[in-house]
Amino acid sequence: MTETVRRGRVGRTVAQTGFAIRAALTRWDGRLVFVGVTLGYLLAYLAAVGHLNPGDGEVGWLVVDDPLARALQPTGALSWEPVARVEAEVVTLLVSPLDALLGLGLATLVGLNLAVTYLAWRQPAACGLARSSTGVLAAVPALLSGAACCGPVLLVVLGVQASGVLLTAFSALVPVAAVLLVASLLWVGRQVDPSAA
Repeated sequence: MTETVRRGRVGRTVAQTGFAIRAALTRWDGRLVFVGVTLGYLLAYLAAVGHLNPGDGEVGWLVVDDPLARALQPTGALSWEPVARVEAEVVTLLVSPLDALLGLGLATLVGLNLAVTYLAWRQPAACGLARSSTGVLAAVPALLSGAACCGPVLLVVLGVQASGVLLTAFSALVPVAAVLLVASLLWVGRQVDPSAA
């Protein structure tokens, strides 16, 4: 296979994925899925890394000295120091700009995956699928690839005691999850037929 043909296929896949994202986000229900999933995943991610906790009834905020230097100080693999604490009675949020940015990036990928998957489920003909129930199969890669990021949340939900080694493994899986999310978005987006949508 020549390099030109390969670049042509990649370009077509990216263009089809872009079309699928635009088609999903122009629908009100697609936007609702995207915003709901993105927000929910971001909150779950922040809770999983320990930056979103139940509040103690207090209201207030505190910013550390030299927040810029503190924000760039790593606390582990793909984790950085919080620079502020915001208390709002029922929740306490530790603000770490780089952790929040990483969480938002992953949450956006998960939201886009499920918004495009929702489009595939609601309009299976647009994805070249014969029956409406087969459109749900497009959700499998997004759900599987997203599981690596929210592994700590799953451990909490399942009640499993996690050791330090296991938590380190989860932080190492974040880059893998990001790659899988992009790959699954391209895969689902490639299934959408622009002429049928």
